[in-house]
Amino acid sequence: MEIDDIKKLMELMEEKGVIELEIKNASGEVRLVRDHHQAVASPPPVVVTAAPTMPSLLPPQPVTPLPQSSEQPALDPALARGVAIPSPMVGTFYRAPTPEAQPYIDVGSVVEIGDVVCIVEAMKMMNEIQSEVRGRVLKVMMENGKAVEYGQPLFLLEPL
Repeated sequence: MEIDDIKKLMELMEEKGVIELEIKNASGEVRLVRDHHQAVASPPPVVVTAAPTMPSLLPPQPVTPLPQSSEQPALDPALARGVAIPSPMVGTFYRAPTPEAQPYIDVGSVVEIGDVVCIVEAMKMMNEIQSEVRGRVLKVMMENGKAVEYGQPLFLLEPL
């Protein structure tokens, strides 16, 4: 890959808000990770964590209930005190390592810091997402096999 191509990729990452990009082709491979709003080359990842990689972002915040109308059902009080595990990237959400396997976690499961909770596929790369919070799963926020956006809540945990 030519340096001009890499510069174009870095500009696109900045423009589109992409934090991490890895490309492998016949001419080689490159992995770009933005840190402090700059793109830098780095070695390939072993695992992707659910925490935002930009220091300017805040840690996961408690979910606040939406205002209730007369037609809207009341929000479960247990969900109001939950902490979301956000997606660290854009991709496809998978609850299990293979279609035949059991999900990594289910509602009621206790998750420890560092436990793999799901996979987000991005650019044909399967990225294991780890929990940065210890807690009990209150709700699965995404449907298996659906597209997920950066920062979109994947799971809701009750901190333990």
